[in-house]
This record gives sequence, structure tokens and C-alpha cells, in this order.
Amino acid sequence: MTQTPSSPSSILDVARAQVLEEGLGFGEQQLVEIMRLPDSVLPELLELAHQVRLKWCGPEVEVEGIVSLKTGGCPEDCHFCSQSGQFTSPVRAVWLDIPELVRAAKETAATGASEFCIVAAVRGPDERLLAQVKAGIEAIQAEVDINIACSLGMLTRDQVDQLVEMGVHRYNHNLEAARSYFPHVVTTHSFEERWQTCEMVRETGMELCCGGLVGMGESPEQRAELAAQLAELKPHEVPLNFLNPRPGTPFGDMPIMDSADALRTVAAFRLAMPRTILRYAGGRELTLGELGTREGLLGGINAVIVGNYLTTLGRDADEDLALLSDLQMPIKELSKTL
Repeated sequence: MTQTPSSPSSILDVARAQVLEEGLGFGEQQLVEIMRLPDSVLPELLELAHQVRLKWCGPEVEVEGIVSLKTGGCPEDCHFCSQSGQFTSPVRAVWLDIPELVRAAKETAATGASEFCIVAAVRGPDERLLAQVKAGIEAIQAEVDINIACSLGMLTRDQVDQLVEMGVHRYNHNLEAARSYFPHVVTTHSFEERWQTCEMVRETGMELCCGGLVGMGESPEQRAELAAQLAELKPHEVPLNFLNPRPGTPFGDMPIMDSADALRTVAAFRLAMPRTILRYAGGRELTLGELGTREGLLGGINAVIVGNYLTTLGRDADEDLALLSDLQMPIKELSKTL
């Protein structure tokens, strides 16, 4: 296992030589060193992560919109999620019809986004859901020029193949937490089940979108573990979520993650995966605010979800687009994602 120096300047020098110059991501023990860096060197760390992002990913930012085809009523007990049917959260099961799905895709495309993700709160898709997804994709493709992604829970190999045939561009299935912390977050399925779905998706050639959620009581070392495990999967995209405690869930009373810890995590994830799309996802508005969002975009992030999330409000799309314009970060065009 790789050993790293203990002083801030030493580990940052190693990062410059290994990640920035060679494009080789940090391993878990090196990431632990990054997670332990003091706040005093956070600006230097973020600047380094930004340089890594520019060198290995370029200046463009990928914009995505998401919509929930089926909201609520999920049988799983992910402790952060208000869509679980096992908790007393106010979210109830609702299905979106096809015209609404097409309208949402059009609104997403109008922002300049190249990705539109169809999400369902399920353990895994049944025949009814897959039929609805197929109909939705066909309707969107007939009217909107946009890449379509899906997030439908755990899959069988046959279901993966069906999604490929439907023209799904990218599949999202997050690890959520490090293997060592996962049992504290979910008990109705295992880390290995999630991992298996991710491997099957990647094997088909469909792009894998796989990230996690931080601020759930895990240690800094477990954030480093999660980053290293994600890097092992070699996902095309990593969405990074920050806990937004939802009423009625087991994590509903957890404190908001410290903004400096959140930004340190952003930088660490970039150093773990220098060539990967690293996307701001849920909770950034609450955890980081306007200033923190800007710092993250200058600290390794190169993709955003615009508009609202599945059960929580996000920033207005125009605000994010204005921020990208102010930072002179071009939006990745659709043709460059195909």
C-alpha cells in the first residue's frame, strides 16, 4: 500500500507530480492524507484540483437535468432518502406521464444541457417500469435532441441489455457510501449488489455514472475509502451529493456537513479520478451556498445538475448558467458527448 508524507506541502507536491503531471489518481492512503489537510491549505488544494481538472478534462462543464418518473414508495431503507416507503417522510408514490416527461426533457435541453436522466425510486425495475421508460425514451427522442440517462436501481443482465437497446446513453447507480460504512446507511441490500450492477453496466459499454453521498456521519478516512472504491470502478461520471437531512428519515436530524470538509472532499475526489466527470449533485446549495459552489467549480468540479432534484429544490438553472458564464467555463455541447 502506498505511503505518503505527512506534511501538507509534501503531499501536495506528490499530487502535483503524480496526478497533475502524470494523470495517475491518488490511492486510498494518499487520499486520507488529503482529507486530513488543515483548512489553512484548502485554497492551495482547491487550486491544484482545478489545475488537474483543466489538464485532464479540459475547461468545459457538462450540464444535466433530472426528472423522477416514479417518486416515493421505494421498498429500500436508504437512511438518507425521503422516498423510502419505510419512513414517515411526507413523500408519497407518484408516477409521471409521458407528456410531462417530454416537457421536462425540452426544458432541460433549453438550458444547453446535453444529458437528461430519468430516475425511478425502486429497488430495481419491473416490466411495467421498463415499458414506461421505453415509451418515454421513444417520445423524447422523437422531439428532443439530448442524451438520455437512466437511474432505475439494481439491474439484471437482461435489463442492462434492454436499456442498451432502448438507446440509454449512461446509467446512474451510486455506491452511496464506502463499503465499510454502507451497513450504517442501508440494510435492505448490500454494497456488493450495487457494485455488481455497476460492473454489468460498464461491461456493456454503456457509460457508468456512479457516485456517492457524504456528510452522513462517515469519517474522513471513509470518504477517502469511497473515492478509492469509485476510482476502482472507473466510472465515466461521479455525482457528488451532500446530505440534505430530510424530515422523517433516520438521518433527518444530522447536522449539515461543514463546508470546508465538503470542499476538501471535492478536491480529494478529483485527485482520485483526474479524468472523470465530477458532478455537483444534491445538497450543494445547503452545504456550500453560492460562494462554496463557485469554489468547488474552481476546485475540481466539471459538471452540474441544473434545476431541482428528486425531492428537494435546487438552484435556479439560470443562476448556475450565469455562474458558469462569469467563470468563463463553456458548457459541453451535445455533439462532444456522443
